[in-house]
Amino acid sequence: MDKKSQRDKAVERVIIIEGLANLVVLIAKFFVGIMTGSLAIIGDAIHSLTDVINNIVAWMVMRVSSAPPDREHPYGHRKFETLAVFFLASLLIVLAFELAMHAVNKESTVIVSSGWGLAIMLGILVVNIALATWERKKAKELNSDILLADASHTFADVMTTIAIIVGWQLSAMGYYWLDRVAALAVSGFIFYLAYTLFKRALPVLTDKYALDPETLSSAVIEVNGVLKVSKVRSRWIGDEKLVDLVIAVAPQLSTEESHQITNNIETMLADKFDVSDISIHVEPYRPM
Repeated sequence: MDKKSQRDKAVERVIIIEGLANLVVLIAKFFVGIMTGSLAIIGDAIHSLTDVINNIVAWMVMRVSSAPPDREHPYGHRKFETLAVFFLASLLIVLAFELAMHAVNKESTVIVSSGWGLAIMLGILVVNIALATWERKKAKELNSDILLADASHTFADVMTTIAIIVGWQLSAMGYYWLDRVAALAVSGFIFYLAYTLFKRALPVLTDKYALDPETLSSAVIEVNGVLKVSKVRSRWIGDEKLVDLVIAVAPQLSTEESHQITNNIETMLADKFDVSDISIHVEPYRPM
């Protein structure tokens, strides 16, 4: 098994462990929310449901996206990861809207506090803190963007849980409207998470450039033997950058000499810009 395959397997293991932990958190939140009547806690449980779905989708995507290029997907399968992010963002939008409508239309109910319920929620808070810290450490070790993003998401869950606990306790004191406010706040936070996911996914799906073309041109023209650079393009495939460009070299150069220049460009782009896939077309230089 090569180094990249080992890294993908390690990322999958982290996702599985986190998914199991999120499933336990989800069940605990739903139980406390139903027993206490707190809409905000139930809303937070819905948020945890999206975490579990995200883990399942992320695991499936890692299995697919790590597959090598084939006849139908000559550029590989890394964009499946981006499609999964887009799917999750769409799901978050629907869930946030449903939660907001439920908070607005729901009749007032008595919200109760309980020592065991508070203990469970505080336990969930500790689990989320530990989980986010561990996952962030693994993300840095494995250089995984998907794990780093998910760790940030879990840290955001910590802040949400704190707000939920405070709102729940105040509601149980008689300030029922605070439960609605907390539920709406959670809904707004879920909308924000969806926005950040769309912001990550859409540039990749719409083939926005991965690297500034002027910066690339300036770097390539500095390579010895390159006389002109044109048609500089770049895009993302998952978390990998692809570049294709056209260069002009002296017409008297041999094929071997021209090929050496392209090798020098590829080495420079890989070292300086971390580009994994490069396509270069060579033309003879014709002064205007």
